[in-house]
Amino acid sequence: MFADTFPDLELADGTVSPWYRSPHLPFGRAPEEDEDVCNLYSNTRAVDAIRQLFAGHVFANVAGNLEPGQFYPDQLAPILRHGAEGLELSKARWGMPSPPSVLKTARDPGVTNVRNTASPHWRRWLGPAHRCLVPLTSFAEPLGAGRGNQWFAAADEQPLFFAGVQVRGWTSVRKVKDGETTDDLFAFLTCPPNAEVAAVHPKAMPVILTGRDEWEAWLTQPFEMAIRLQRPLPDGALRLVDGPA
Repeated sequence: MFADTFPDLELADGTVSPWYRSPHLPFGRAPEEDEDVCNLYSNTRAVDAIRQLFAGHVFANVAGNLEPGQFYPDQLAPILRHGAEGLELSKARWGMPSPPSVLKTARDPGVTNVRNTASPHWRRWLGPAHRCLVPLTSFAEPLGAGRGNQWFAAADEQPLFFAGVQVRGWTSVRKVKDGETTDDLFAFLTCPPNAEVAAVHPKAMPVILTGRDEWEAWLTQPFEMAIRLQRPLPDGALRLVDGPA
């Protein structure tokens, strides 16, 4: 009866729905990854606004128009990455490949957050060629016990990007009903929380970059230097908001 009423809801294999979260989500997360860290965010920044932030760079848009919206795991979302001649605004599916050792079936729903950058699984994707920036205007952390989410936005409305990693043309089974698909995938790094996030989620927060120097450093610097950006925002840099901003 329940499955007939909600035919698109896939409970058994850990898929996220806006109004249901499987206790096993995400099924493919490695043991060292943080559970339920920012699995929902929003972006209202348009293509031209993003382009202006990178004035002076060659900028190609293959993502099309960006409609304001919210993003859940396994959905397509805009990312800024290296293109053939400069920066490229594209779309990718949220969730990087899971470590094979944690998968119980052929299905891999992906890993949304990456904390342990020392893991051999992630090492191959930490060089500049695989790094990306994920535009956001607000993000949510779960309050727990069915109480919904707390949303966060920049205290001074400055532009925000997650520090992301991406891989192109990855073939896997994301959903059993779809079989094998080949997708561009992304995830973003996490770190210890700042004061605002710690009050809601004491374990971790996304790595958020707030200035052009940081954005360019993440996209270009050797890993030994760029990984210094895997740290929380300063206390006071975020404000609590009632919903997506």
